[in-house]
Parts: sequence; structure tokens; C-alpha cells
Amino acid sequence: MSTGNGADSAPGHISTSTTRSASRNPAAPPGGRGMFSSLKIRNYRLFALGQAVSNTGTWMQRIAQDWLVLSLTGSASAVGITIALQFLPMMLFGLYGGVLADRLAKRPLLLATQSAMGLTGIALAALTLAGHVQVWHVYLAAFLLGLVTVVDNPARQTFVSEMVGPAQVANAVSLNSANFQSARLVGPALAGVLITAVGSGWAFLLNGLSFAAPLAGLLLMRTNELHPVQPQPRAKGQLREGLRYVAGRPELIWPIVLVGFIGTFGFNFPIWLSAFVDHVFHGDAGTYGLFNTLIAAGSLAGALLAARRGHSRLRLLVTAALLFSALLLVTAFAPGFWLFAALLVPLGIFGLTVNVTANSSVQMATDPEMRGRVMALFMMVFTGGTPIGAPLVGWVTDTYGARIGMAAGGAVSLAAAAVIAVVLSRVGNLRLSVSRHGVAFVPSRQTLTTAA
Repeated sequence: MSTGNGADSAPGHISTSTTRSASRNPAAPPGGRGMFSSLKIRNYRLFALGQAVSNTGTWMQRIAQDWLVLSLTGSASAVGITIALQFLPMMLFGLYGGVLADRLAKRPLLLATQSAMGLTGIALAALTLAGHVQVWHVYLAAFLLGLVTVVDNPARQTFVSEMVGPAQVANAVSLNSANFQSARLVGPALAGVLITAVGSGWAFLLNGLSFAAPLAGLLLMRTNELHPVQPQPRAKGQLREGLRYVAGRPELIWPIVLVGFIGTFGFNFPIWLSAFVDHVFHGDAGTYGLFNTLIAAGSLAGALLAARRGHSRLRLLVTAALLFSALLLVTAFAPGFWLFAALLVPLGIFGLTVNVTANSSVQMATDPEMRGRVMALFMMVFTGGTPIGAPLVGWVTDTYGARIGMAAGGAVSLAAAAVIAVVLSRVGNLRLSVSRHGVAFVPSRQTLTTAA
């Protein structure tokens, strides 16, 4: 139950798929070793630099948006509705975005989507700075941003392999997450300062302007150094073809189902943290920024550890999901401010490990011509469940309090992770091992005997 270099117990067609990817792209560089090996590739360096600037702006807008809605309404449910509207288009149209990503050249497509995302930030900034912003404006901006993301997400995810080649996919995916989480360390802190000093509008404006960086990076790339996948011609049934492709592969379907549950019920930190700040610890925007920064610090550590590993194992995915879910329950009932804050760091580590391991495992097990549709399904399930989970979690949080709201999300995630752990262990013929070294899934004795 592993993928990538060093896989020791993967189903046979995982390695076959990866081999096919490499054989179709003989120009792909050999798999470099080291935590930052993908950054040796010029096109990926340009991409990573642009994303670092844009991601910082994105995190600034996320914090400013959540705090603005909470300030206008005083309701955690309203924050949940905002998040739900941003991810609703992914739930409704995510698979179609994957079809477009497989049909169209990725670089020009990203130039269009990144430009549109920058314009939404500038429009929201204009309304806020003019003093005319209302909650429905934020709702509309979130929904429009979600529409663009339907196409941007699968295109951006699959463009990674075109920049670095199949041998570096796992490392590049991990570095993308490290990039995102590094921005998460800076963005919330800057947002907290800006909101306190001059208001949310300036955070929105800086986010809109930050998209100039990824646009410049895309324009400066050397197209002859890319590893392009031939766009798929328009044909009937491409969406159903993608679903059938995933359904017939347990190494794809079960990680996607797992991240669906985790994403829907376990990744609702904007709701929980804003409620803890407002109703439990009676803090302000600076406290909210601090909590997000602590999660980001853990997430960055998790991403760098994943980049150093250079491979993705489904056993690691399941173990991280179980630990993340259990830690949500523990954190929910942390009695004091500083203990709660400290627990956010390991929450970030295990949450990011779930995300990166699932992402790279699914990409590496997918044929290049199907990758857009598969990654669209992955992102649709991971983020598209938010329109269901966020309002529900927001209602539980408003009705029963922040602690019960977070605990409920952890309980559902833990139950799902436990069930899928059993399913994947049977598919991979693994067993649970408890020793002085920890808890892990290992090959069953029957498997070892057969191998011998």
C-alpha cells in the first residue's frame, strides 16, 4: 500500500502507471534526491516564487474575509456560509473543471484563471475601502472565486508534473504544500496587523495585486523545457470515463473517500478558531492570526518532512488521518489558552501529512491523460464537501459551543479513518502492529510467507 520510489507493497498497477508515465516522457529528469530537489528546475522555481507571493495574499484575504463576516454578523454560521459558497462550485462543477484541464493546454489556462482570481480580490477591496461592503458582497465574491477555482485547481495540480516530470512529482507536490504553508505563516500575521491598523480592505487589495507574481512566472517560463501532456480531444463520455477509471482502482478511490471525510468534517478551522477566539478565549483579530500561524507552522513542518521522504505511502496516509482525527478531539477540550495553542502545531503536521500524502499518491497512480479528471475528483471531494460540512459544523458550533463543534468534527473524521483503515488493510493484505516503536500497518504474516 505505497506509491512512488521505494514502494514495497503497492498493488501492481500503481507502479505500472508510474512507469508508463515515465516512458511516455523520456525527457523527464531523473528523480533527484533531497528536500528541495524540484527547485533545481527553472520553470518550477518561477512557479514556486510566484505562488509564494500569491499564497501570502490568499491567506491575508482568507483571514480578513472570515473576520469581516464575523464582524458584520457576529455569527460563526455566517462564516460557515461564506466558506460553503466558496467551495460550492467545486462540489457542483468540479468534474467538468477536470475535463477542461485535460482538454486544454495548462499554461494559458492558468494565465486566465490567475488573472480572474486577482480581479475578485481587487473588486472586494474596492467595496470595502469605499465603505459599502455588505455580507452579500462577501458571499458573492466567495462564490465567484469558487467558480474560477473549479478550473484553476485541477490545471494547477496537473501542471506540476509538466514542469518537473514524473520522477519529481512527489517532491514537487510536497514543496507546493510547504510553499502554501510558509505563506500561511506570514499571511495571517500581516492580515492581523492590517485589520487592526487600517481595516480588511487593504488585505483584499494586496491579495488582488499579489497575483501579478504568478502571472509573471508563467510568462517567463521556457516552454521547450516543459513536459507537456497531449491535450485530450473533445469527446462524449469523458466525465464518465474518469469516474470509471477511479472506481476500478482501490489505490485511488479509497484515499479520495478518506480525504472527502477529513475535508468535510475535519478541516473547518476558520469556524472553530473564530469561535474559540470570540467565545472561549475572548480574543481579537491578532489572536485569530496567532492560531492560524501556529497551525501553519505545523503544516510547514509536515510538508517539509513529506518533501524529504520523496515518496507517498498509503499506510502513512491512514495513520496520519487517525492521529489527526484523534488530536482534534483532544484539542477541543484543552482547558487553557496556551495548551490549546500548542496543540494546533501537531494538528497542522498531521493534517498536512494527510493532504500531501493523498495528493501525491493519487497523482503518481494516475495515467497522464486522465490526471486532470482524477485530480478534479480529488479536489471536488476534498473541498467540495465543505458546502455540506461547513454550515453543519457552524450550526453545531453556534448551538452547542466551540468545543462540541470541534469534537464533533473530530469524531466523524476518526470513525471514517478507522473504517477506511480496515478496508485498505484488507486490500493491501496488511495488519495493525502495536510495538514499542509505535502503531503501524505492516504486511501480514501470510503475505510475508507467500513472498518467501
